[in-house]
Amino acid sequence: MAISPTSSPVDGGGSIAGAEAARQAWLGRLGGERRAAALTLETYGRDVAGFLGFLTRHLGAEPALADLSVLTVADFRGWMAEEASAGCGNATRARKLSAVRSFLRYVDREMGAANAAIGLVVAPRARKPLPRALTAEDAGAVARDIGEVSDHAAIQARNTALFTLLYGCGLRISEALALNRGEAPLPGSDAPLRVVGKGGKPRIVPVLPVARAMMTRWLTLHWQPEPEAPLFLGHRGKRMDPAIAQKALRDFRRLNGLPEHATPHALRHSFATHLLAEGADLRAIQELLGHASLSTTQRYTAVDTAQLMDVWRRAHPRA
Repeated sequence: MAISPTSSPVDGGGSIAGAEAARQAWLGRLGGERRAAALTLETYGRDVAGFLGFLTRHLGAEPALADLSVLTVADFRGWMAEEASAGCGNATRARKLSAVRSFLRYVDREMGAANAAIGLVVAPRARKPLPRALTAEDAGAVARDIGEVSDHAAIQARNTALFTLLYGCGLRISEALALNRGEAPLPGSDAPLRVVGKGGKPRIVPVLPVARAMMTRWLTLHWQPEPEAPLFLGHRGKRMDPAIAQKALRDFRRLNGLPEHATPHALRHSFATHLLAEGADLRAIQELLGHASLSTTQRYTAVDTAQLMDVWRRAHPRA
């Protein structure tokens, strides 16, 4: 049975007194000198208590300080494996390992029971959350109707041109707002758009005719003759701030009942997910998004599969 995080040390020379007394002293140090929050103390105390409980089962006896100093990498991995089988995700197990590391550092520093193996244990890597794409209908509605959040014709045209470009080309919001007037994709040309992505890495993306048309409408209402002038302007005539675009989409999604993950970056995810669903090559999507590694782009295969399973669960009569 796992040791309670609030249990007190056993007196009278019992072997638990060493490990549990050390845990209580460690928590006292965190709460006193380190001024750790009450929730942190509760969580760390519970994590280390669970570790000591595992050692009780694993070693066949309640652990003493001497037992802590001779634990091997295999012992720690056994504990992590038990936590995983109990349903703890990578992030939770990494947190528990961090608590145990802190506890063992304290035991080494204050009580002379050093453990070298803990430094060789690799923390589980937290899985990156899957990109959250919009449906094709919702993404299309954003690009087509985003202008309705403003009563000003120029702002309507600007927002429509911007969000059509985000969804049509899979741009990051920072990439779109960094464009200059001379780089604007206009009708009458099939020239692709040159975008400078993360790390100053340039890439070439094709532009939909509708995006070129919306760009022309925006520039007609707010003409900028200088090629180096910002393509998208804010209220004061400076380069548009990303927060303005985020607010426009936030207002639009609330007016139209779109999900909370409908953000400018979700349009980039939607671009990739919808291309993949239509049979686009993964390498081509990698190039269009400007990903340095194919493994980053491969996350979209999981998104597409997840969406297919969701449709199956909602539509199949026996699901």
